[in-house]
Amino acid sequence: MNDTIHLPQAHKPRIIAHRGLSGLEMENTASAFVAAGQRSYYGIETDVHVTADGQFILIHDDNTKRVAGDEMIVENTWYETLRAIRLNDTDGKKGRRDLLMPNLSEYIGICRKYEKYAVLEFKNHFAPRDIDRVIAILQEAEYLDHVIFISFDLPNMICIRERLPEQPAQFLIKEFPDWLPDTLGKYHLDLDIKHTALTGERVRQLHECGIQVNTWTVNTLEDAQRVIDYGVDYITTNILE
Repeated sequence: MNDTIHLPQAHKPRIIAHRGLSGLEMENTASAFVAAGQRSYYGIETDVHVTADGQFILIHDDNTKRVAGDEMIVENTWYETLRAIRLNDTDGKKGRRDLLMPNLSEYIGICRKYEKYAVLEFKNHFAPRDIDRVIAILQEAEYLDHVIFISFDLPNMICIRERLPEQPAQFLIKEFPDWLPDTLGKYHLDLDIKHTALTGERVRQLHECGIQVNTWTVNTLEDAQRVIDYGVDYITTNILE
């Protein structure tokens, strides 16, 4: 595929590029972030891990095998070792020297250059001290007011809410359990949910509670039209624009 698929709607939700523009460039690389930055996306999503020596590096999986072939456990490996790995291109082949794992500051720099919201996912459980260090990096970059935090780990989101009471923060989840609306309300969190778990009634219920809805990973016009009809606030996608 050589370009994005354009949504025909004149009024559409805020569109988030999933792991950068991962439908065109290798996910979670500077190339994917720049490709998203050069287009109309509202925000650029990425995944942050803590390395063995306490640095922040961007990759989705817990190990490097799928994206690099070399199998290393991210959180058990030192930062410089991970940075030396060259990732596969989208065709599964190596060869591009620019395809490596970015760090948090590089990602924020790209978001800043293109004036995009940084949608930052904490992968796995973060110690509160590491969340504090992420916040400090964002504050030093003077970009915290353009960041949305997301995580599947509810304690991560509670920690963010305790430290940043008004910061945009979306709890990630695949299903829609009965306890979800009350939990989101209790901790003043928005929602980032797999699109197959949504219904129009659920979106209406959340909106009545003042909860915004992001949905992932929407990659077809048919699915996009369905969730737009539900009234979602954000769409996270690999390829739609």
